Amino acid sequence: IFELVNQRRMKLGKSKSRVALVTLLFVASVWASAQSPGSDSGDTPYLVVLGTVQDAGSPQAACAKTCCAHLWRRPDTTRRVSCLGLVDPAAGTTYLFDGTPDMPRQLRHLARVARADFDVPDGVFLTHAHIGHYTGLMHFGREAIGARGVPVYAMPRLDTFLRSNGPWEQLVSLGNIELRTLADGVPVALDSSARLTVTPLRVPHRDEYSETVGFRVSGPNKSALFIPDVDKWERWQLSLVDQLAQVDYAYLDATFYDGTELPGRDMSQIPHPSVAETMGLLDALPAAERRKVRFIHLNHTNPLLVHGSPARAEVRVKGYRIAEFGETVGL
Repeated sequence: IFELVNQRRMKLGKSKSRVALVTLLFVASVWASAQSPGSDSGDTPYLVVLGTVQDAGSPQAACAKTCCAHLWRRPDTTRRVSCLGLVDPAAGTTYLFDGTPDMPRQLRHLARVARADFDVPDGVFLTHAHIGHYTGLMHFGREAIGARGVPVYAMPRLDTFLRSNGPWEQLVSLGNIELRTLADGVPVALDSSARLTVTPLRVPHRDEYSETVGFRVSGPNKSALFIPDVDKWERWQLSLVDQLAQVDYAYLDATFYDGTELPGRDMSQIPHPSVAETMGLLDALPAAERRKVRFIHLNHTNPLLVHGSPARAEVRVKGYRIAEFGETVGL
């Protein structure tokens, strides 16, 4: 950066060189912060986005449509399955929210962000038993990490599912993971002072093998809502508007943009609220409330994945945000 400043000084007069210096130093500060996300958070816990796409990833298997064709030729390494990481610098601990098929790279990124010596987290909170949300647990097994006693937090049906079905029960019997049962609405304290808590919230979804939950993650200063999978908001016993008012950030299900992305499919069988529906529900809220929303869990067909698309522009014009790989928010 300073080499660039000197080059600019040689080409510009004194009056302009000061402007160049300030500009380049600003760019340097932004670049440095991007290289070490979370580094300026001190002892404050923070969340980091480790993935934003739907369970099957992007590109998706057997897809040769325009949404995926270019990605087979030139993969986008930021397109990882929906996942959040939690870092508590004061305690030196890290946690995952969902165990995805992309877990190895997500654990490595989380360790880099947290400046941890190794990749194994201090716990994993699972939302439900669909393929993008728990199958990454396999990487704790003896064919991979061979971890010892990683706490895995799960609702009762999911706990039973993991104990009763292979290969997951082997992770339990070999002690690779230690299951800890959650209860709807009951906070889990991640330290003795309860300055950092995680509260599961039951949400309606296709519960073939387990319940489905979102999580409210509360820190000493702020809190966040994480609901990557849900059926229509009106089916939820709680009010999204009320829940949004209680947090500072909300990572919400954005599987489909407007429900027209899968021609020929019966959308009643996959009743996620579309981004358009969610915005319609929240558009009347003040701008400060809408800014809390960060759309996540995007299907490979979702135009929000395409930079410069009209869909992305509409979301931003309306005051919402789209979750980006690597972004951090302090708690």
